[in-house]
Amino acid sequence: MAGAWAHAAPRVRYDWPLAPRPALTRGFDPPAQRWLAGHRGVDLGAAPQAAVIAAGAGRVRFAGSVAGRPTISVLHPDQIATTYEPVRAVVRTGDSVLRGQVLGYLEPGHPGCPVAACLHWGARLGSGSSARYLNPLALVGAVVVRLKPVGDWP
Repeated sequence: MAGAWAHAAPRVRYDWPLAPRPALTRGFDPPAQRWLAGHRGVDLGAAPQAAVIAAGAGRVRFAGSVAGRPTISVLHPDQIATTYEPVRAVVRTGDSVLRGQVLGYLEPGHPGCPVAACLHWGARLGSGSSARYLNPLALVGAVVVRLKPVGDWP
């Protein structure tokens, strides 16, 4: 059974959406319940007008405005959707993109950004009420897992 599952979704290689590797200005802080406030992605510091690149190959699912902010969403073959905002798009909905391809340019003005400009980078698996938000840093291997002992420890 495990072998069948391993072949169910194509493996996608992901890279950072900014180059060089950006500084993390705000981490992933998902809410306890999907309707509560939280931070469903990470904020990455960069210079205004920095090129924002596709973290992985896929198809542009959306390129437009969400709540007044320019946003791009890319659906990857493994069914993970990555989002990028605020980004002035040079791609259009329906375009196929390659990993590393320029999607657009970072706009300043992200709320709470402590530097000149911040990219809000998000990732989620699924859609609608069954969507599960993921820490996008896990896509690039930048999440450190530390196991702590349970119970009494000598």
